[in-house]
Amino acid sequence: MTDTIKIDAMTRDQAVAELARLADILARANVAYHTDDAPDISDAEYDQLKRRNAEIEAQFPDLKRDDSPSEQVGAPVADGFSKVTHAVAMLSLSNAFDDADVSEFDTRIRKYLGLGADTALSYTAEPKIDGLSLSLRYEDGVLTQAATRGDGAVGENVTANARTIDDIPATLERAPAILEVRGEVYMSHPDFEALNDRQAAAGQKTFANPRNAAAGSLRQLDANITRARPLRFFAYAWGALSDPLADSQMGAIERLCALGFQTNPLTRLCDGPEEMIAHYKLIEQERATLGYDIDGVVYKVNELGLQSRLGFRSTTPRWAVAHKFPAELAWTRLDAIDIQVGRTGALSPVARLTPVTVGGVVVSNATLHNEDYIAGRDNKGEQIRDGKDIRVGDWVQVYRAGDVIPKVADVDLSKRLKDAQPYIMPDRCPECNSEAVREPGDAVRRCTGGLICPAQAVEKLKHFVSRAAFDIDGLGAKQVEQFHSDKWIAEPADIFTLRDRYDTGLQQLKNREGWGEKSAANLFDAIDDRRNIGLGRMIFALGIRHVGEAAANLLATHYGTWDAFSTAMRTAEEGNDAWDDLLSIDGVGAVMAGSLATTFNQEAEIASIDRLVAHLNIEEAVRPDTSGSPVAGKTVVFTGTLEKMTRAEAKARAEALGAKVSGSVSAKTDLLVAGPGAGSKAKKAADLGIETIDEDGWLDLIGAL
Repeated sequence: MTDTIKIDAMTRDQAVAELARLADILARANVAYHTDDAPDISDAEYDQLKRRNAEIEAQFPDLKRDDSPSEQVGAPVADGFSKVTHAVAMLSLSNAFDDADVSEFDTRIRKYLGLGADTALSYTAEPKIDGLSLSLRYEDGVLTQAATRGDGAVGENVTANARTIDDIPATLERAPAILEVRGEVYMSHPDFEALNDRQAAAGQKTFANPRNAAAGSLRQLDANITRARPLRFFAYAWGALSDPLADSQMGAIERLCALGFQTNPLTRLCDGPEEMIAHYKLIEQERATLGYDIDGVVYKVNELGLQSRLGFRSTTPRWAVAHKFPAELAWTRLDAIDIQVGRTGALSPVARLTPVTVGGVVVSNATLHNEDYIAGRDNKGEQIRDGKDIRVGDWVQVYRAGDVIPKVADVDLSKRLKDAQPYIMPDRCPECNSEAVREPGDAVRRCTGGLICPAQAVEKLKHFVSRAAFDIDGLGAKQVEQFHSDKWIAEPADIFTLRDRYDTGLQQLKNREGWGEKSAANLFDAIDDRRNIGLGRMIFALGIRHVGEAAANLLATHYGTWDAFSTAMRTAEEGNDAWDDLLSIDGVGAVMAGSLATTFNQEAEIASIDRLVAHLNIEEAVRPDTSGSPVAGKTVVFTGTLEKMTRAEAKARAEALGAKVSGSVSAKTDLLVAGPGAGSKAKKAADLGIETIDEDGWLDLIGAL
């Protein structure tokens, strides 16, 4: 694709194709963000695509399209709103992404104005509110019109909605005869959380972040809906004016405040890039505690006379720039460390954070992995984060890339509380108070409570009904939690007796909140449908540590039936035939084998499994038709370098022919396929008298030559 081609290596045809692609993607993104209030790409991806478009246009200026994204502001007005033509265009801002960009901005300003490096030049620096731009027109002190940005030239008439916002005065005293006040409509974090709670309780759509909530609330065709939404407004600019507000940016902001508008208290006057960047870092540190979302800091030349001289480009003013925060990073406070217990008993520490928006998502939790990670060490004992540990009350930098669970990237030791104590991992399970031990070689502590631990029981049940396991329609994690809490199910076998216990009598599923006769009947039928289950799914559903979906299918193929698998696991002990046979399966090592043997030799665990099996028909694993195969039933080992196929291909071909592929040579090995570089396995095979052939011999044997 053209987006993988470096711009300086592009041909003209490739540039034309890439500019067309970018124009289409960015146009759709503008509509999704500005018109539909439902962004489909992240701000970071949008900025990256727009920068790429600008760089291609700089390389090929004659190829610039009429619909170039660099000439676009916002998106067209949505259906249902009347149009408002802005007397003064509502432009966007150019972006700075690092300190060097800020210094370059100052250099450009000085060069354009002919000012030397020693000439005093001040700027305002203010938080960039992540909300919806709004222009308010006052005539003789009376609010007459409110309009969104739209495409910069024409916006949506939302006057009735704006009148419902408490921060927007209906009348002004001692204001210019014509005054267009511009600012940002936003929603505070507490109000956003309360709104989403109300929406969820009413069964209505919840919002991903405060910006979407604010935009969706302001752009309602019914002003009564907007009135019920807790919107706020910060003023920071102006459009049409009959008389100047002041002679400086800071003076104009102070005048707007005096007129009754909310202005941002973090706006500062800065003498040059160093002070601008310092204020940016201060705001970035305080971001999580502001109570509203910001995505950067805006710098503006303070003297309005200089702003006038600098003027505008096609879509952005020369005298202002937005210094964006890294899209996937944010600083916030770690309020607490909680311990969650998983299905294998692992105690996992979780950071509870002061909520902050990262990458368009409100983040209030982050994984802390294990006690070594908290202490500033990796699993090899090497330092991470320069050895800085994590303590409750710390200011931490959180990162989130894509859909990955948020993590802690750094700690600001300069803000650490004097009485902050190093975190000590509990040695008792917080759920059942059983001892929590950390075995040699294990990165985590684990609860020893097993089935008596409610957290392990719930997580095992969730795993049991997961998609790759029993996948029972209508019985997901939420329902499992509720049924377990109400003591309806304590172990997997209880799922298959639900109909008998709760389809009649005083307690019936259909009478529970959220259930009805039809949904209850559907659940019981779905459970019955899963009484027939494949062997691989059954093994995976047990939630045995180290046994994932792929390993479960390997075991199923090897043993074929539940009886054969169960008998082997109950009898496997290190050194006996059942153990050696288990280890002969390519992909099964000593750790997994030990976990399987331990599970099937715990009295309570095996009793629970037996109660489950009594309700099931576990189907035999489907095996390939190996009639006429020269290696069916034989154990084959591959070693050395294969030159005509990969090791994975060779293994798959052998298994398809009914062979068992093992990773080690033993007395039970029937055939060794040795390529160049074969070492100890070839020697051991020779010592045991096992037939050995090369790759060509293998291909000839299976008829592949």
